[in-house]
Amino acid sequence: MRFDLRIWRQAGPEAEGGFAEYEIDDIEPSTSFLEMLDILNERLTSEGEEPIAFDSDCREGICGMCSMVIDGRPHGPLASETTCQVYMRLFHDGARITIEPWRAAAFPVLRDLVVDRSALDRILEAGGYISSHSGPKPDPNAVPIAPEVAEEALDASACIGCGGCVAACPNGSATLFTAAKVSHLGLLPQGQPERYSRVRAMVQQMERESFGSCRNYAECEASCPKEISIKFIGRMNRDYLRALLLEPLDRRGPMGSR
Repeated sequence: MRFDLRIWRQAGPEAEGGFAEYEIDDIEPSTSFLEMLDILNERLTSEGEEPIAFDSDCREGICGMCSMVIDGRPHGPLASETTCQVYMRLFHDGARITIEPWRAAAFPVLRDLVVDRSALDRILEAGGYISSHSGPKPDPNAVPIAPEVAEEALDASACIGCGGCVAACPNGSATLFTAAKVSHLGLLPQGQPERYSRVRAMVQQMERESFGSCRNYAECEASCPKEISIKFIGRMNRDYLRALLLEPLDRRGPMGSR
């Protein structure tokens, strides 16, 4: 198979970027998208050119590192899949494919297709950790949790933090990511002591990171490789309002003081 590739190239955060055109052929239909880029990079290296920088790690749809926009869609044409799970047989022979990095003010481009997603890490850090005494722990089966609640918490915890929701959102919002991380602890008994201080701290950190506001376009849900539902956004908003209006003070003090 042969493809015409239009790939964003940018030497650094302060450099002016632009699209570069490449033609690649003799690609087997069973080749993954990332393997196709590896083949292109081998050719560029052998010709003395700079290889294309892109992120990848597990290549099994687990980590979400393979963050790129393919023909205008975060992670590519497949629903509920990451970029590394996209195979070239999904494109027709001779297709022209445009490949870009995540586009968001909170995700500055480091080089080519690699962006800085540390803003998501800082949102997680703002959430802190759960309080737990150091003595004997109760048997997990002794803590009553309704099956549907446990299932909902697992659904929220499936978020891999790839940032695809941010890239898909017209406003560049990280609300779905933050809601998933808030909800999976907020639904469980272990997360109750800091439930309201956690949601307050994480939402406020999200706002400091230059992410846009949520306007319920639901593009985030449509592009999420783990099918995180926007219902978690509503749940987070309810907890956040309660944290501000009904429980403005945490008896243990701010999250950062523990």
